[in-house]
Amino acid sequence: MTIQKYEHPLNEKTRTYLRIESLLRQMQHCATFSDTQHYQVLFRSLFDLLDIFEQIQLKPEILKDLDKLKLTYSNWLNVPGVDQQRLQGLLAEIALVHTEVMQAQRFGTELKEDSFLSSIRQRFNLPGGACCFDLPALHYWLHQPLEKRMADAHHWLTSLAPLNHALQQWLNLTRSSAQFNAQIARNGFYQSDAHEANILRIHFNHDYGVYPMVSGHKNRFAIKFIHFDTGQASTQDIEFELAICS
Repeated sequence: MTIQKYEHPLNEKTRTYLRIESLLRQMQHCATFSDTQHYQVLFRSLFDLLDIFEQIQLKPEILKDLDKLKLTYSNWLNVPGVDQQRLQGLLAEIALVHTEVMQAQRFGTELKEDSFLSSIRQRFNLPGGACCFDLPALHYWLHQPLEKRMADAHHWLTSLAPLNHALQQWLNLTRSSAQFNAQIARNGFYQSDAHEANILRIHFNHDYGVYPMVSGHKNRFAIKFIHFDTGQASTQDIEFELAICS
């Protein structure tokens, strides 16, 4: 049995965090250039990140969320039955990531100041704009030794490490804040309250041949399962597992 796994953000901040996580994963995956076209995904992901950084002041938002995490977990100190050693370790990790973000520049500053990236960014985003006659600088870079290209990619990723560490801390703790519970979407439809939630996590059997369409916000949501082949709403009962993560 193949399990389909979906995540859906219930507010705009979490939507942005999940997009950034996806883009960073794409960059990390392609940074070895094991495929000749990996550079396309790497640069498109990098430039998409720069677009996000220019639209949103991420650093203050992430620092605020790390502070909330610290406060939340500090309330469990000295509570009977709580693994205090593990809790102290978690609080130390949050404090370390918080310090790392505090000391970092505004996210993307070093990338924007990179002369090579700046020289290819605008034209790279044109349809088919990565051709050698459009971007001779990129064409030259692509003929550099593999070790040089990998070193450059590692440098670009390293400049984003504080952001990556903070995001992974927040997303991992958010995802682990709720357990999966069995649910049934009657006639392919399910709705419930969310209570200040950030992420819905949905697991179900691929054999249903459907995908979930989620609507809602941090306090209430609805899930409608859609048949992939027809694009029509399912009318069958669908068993799935749901975690509502705050």
